[in-house]
Formats: sequence, structure tokens, C-alpha cells
Amino acid sequence: MDKSNHKKLKFRSNKERVSYFLKLFNKEDKVLVLIWADPDALACALALKRILQNKVEKIDISNINEIVRLNNQVMVNILKIPLIKFSEELLKSYNKFILVDSQPSHREEFKNIKFTAVIDHHPPTNDWEASYVDIRPDYGAASTILFEYLKTLKIKPSVYLATALIYGIKVDTDNFGSSANPQDVTAFQKLYKHMNRYLLNKMEGYHIRRSELKYFKIALDQLKFQKNRIFSYIGKVLNTDILVVIADFLNKIYDTSWVFVGGEYKKKLVIIIRCDGYRKDAGKLAIRLFKNIGLAGGHKEKARAEIPFSNLNLESNKFDTPKFIKLFEKYFKSRDRRKKS
Repeated sequence: MDKSNHKKLKFRSNKERVSYFLKLFNKEDKVLVLIWADPDALACALALKRILQNKVEKIDISNINEIVRLNNQVMVNILKIPLIKFSEELLKSYNKFILVDSQPSHREEFKNIKFTAVIDHHPPTNDWEASYVDIRPDYGAASTILFEYLKTLKIKPSVYLATALIYGIKVDTDNFGSSANPQDVTAFQKLYKHMNRYLLNKMEGYHIRRSELKYFKIALDQLKFQKNRIFSYIGKVLNTDILVVIADFLNKIYDTSWVFVGGEYKKKLVIIIRCDGYRKDAGKLAIRLFKNIGLAGGHKEKARAEIPFSNLNLESNKFDTPKFIKLFEKYFKSRDRRKKS
């Protein structure tokens, strides 16, 4: 049964939309903003904290994931973003919850939380509800949506907030690549005069640690090409962010239109997918292949899936790149046949 209410809320303007959003909160509310912490989500959470800070009793930000990616840690530290590590016990201290840059169906941790508001730019999913839903899949970054909220409320962003939002936009649009739209560009232009480029340079300057270089060697040793597709299974990783870094790196190889990088994390197969987005949709591919056996979703150019190895009837210690390729074999054989016909 489809319980989603994505299409029920209709607004004629941003002013009407933001006014509706604010009316959901009062001075007695204790609000928790939940995120899967990456630059876009962190920036959005910081913006929501600024918007609601004088309208509710308290508002905090909680990350459900461990922040291990180096540039994300740098962002949190230099912008002094206040975070509380997620736990089930933490939820008891709040009466209203906001989810930003994600949707309840994206993570197991979100599924049983009754959200007051969900704000996102990923393609809409089903089987969840919230009092307020603002999903704009045509936007390159959720940070752009939150910039529009600030603009509507005539709130001048601080240097830290403006820098965070610009970084969120740059990361999620791949520096204004194919996923960016005119609203993302406008947000960047308006925020630029408020940001600090030295802080931005620090956040953009660090991507990997020395200890993570070994994963690049494994990825290159395991690399397999099939036509214009790259596959690499890395094995056990200490954090899944390194899979993202490697996939983004491989996606820069000339004449490559698909990249699939896999790794084992907490008894799950984590798959990072990248593509050029031209007559392709990474998110739809991930959902089609893996939604019934795990979690899957994403955009046209980027997607992710997490599948327990137990659902694949495969032993993780015997899994390798050839077996990894087989997960996609049927999909691409069908696609290649359609191209020939």
C-alpha cells in the first residue's frame, strides 16, 4: 500500500510553502534534525537550525552515520557544526523530527520515526508519511532548497552557514555538472558574497588518508572492464566512504559510462554506482535490482545499494569482482539486446 503523501501538499509560492512549514512548530517544541551526514545534509541541517532557533524550545542535529570521510570531518570541525550521535534513546528527548537530504525509506533507522517534515532532492519514494513534504528531484542539491527558505524569510546567512551551503551545492552537483539546475547556480551566486573561500578551500582540499591508499591499490588490482563499464570489488572496508571516493575517481576515466564499486561493511554488500546520466539512470538501476533484497536509491548519475550477504545466498569471504559483475549481468544483457534491435 502506498502511504506516501508527496503530491498532497501544493503551494503557489515559496512564501506560502515556508509559512506552512513554520506553523508546524511552536515555542514548546523540542526538534531533532536527522541526517545521513554528508556536506549537503550537514549544510541543510545547519540552515534548519538557523531558521527554527528562535521559534522552538530547542533544535539539535543528529547524524545516524559515523563521520569518517576526511573532508566531512574537516567541514564539521572548521564550521563548528554541533552534532549529537544518533541513538534510539535520543529520540525520547524530542517531540518533533525533521529529515533532510533523505527520505524515511532510505535507511532502517528512519523507518519507525514519525517525521513532522521531510525535505529532500532525491527521487520520491513510497510507503511513508510526514506532515510536511518538500521533495524536489529536479534540484541538484537540498542546500539549494534551504537557501530558498532563508531567502524567503529574509535571513542573511552567517559566513559559516553560507560556506556550508555552497560546499553542499558544489559536492552534490559535482561542481555544477549535469545534475545542476538554474536554481543551484542562482543559490551559489547569492551565497558567494557571504561565504569564506579559505574555509571552502580547506574543506575541498582533503579527501583521503595515507591509510586509505591501500584500497586504491586493491580497487585497481580487482578492476574489470566490460565494454564501457567498470567493475571493482574491494572486499572488507573500515568505512563505506572510501568506496564513494574510489567510484568518483574511476568515473573520471575516459570513455567510461558506468562505474560499479563494491565492498563489504558490517556483513553487507555496499554498492556505489556512477554513470554519465546520458540515457541512463543509476538510481532506477539500483532500485530495480536491489530494492527487494536491501536498501537502494539515488539520482540519475549517482546511486547506492546495501544488501545483507545473507539475502544474496553468498559467502562474503568468497565474493569477488566476477561474482560482483554477475549481479548486473542480466540487466545489461537485456539492455544490450534492446540496443541491437
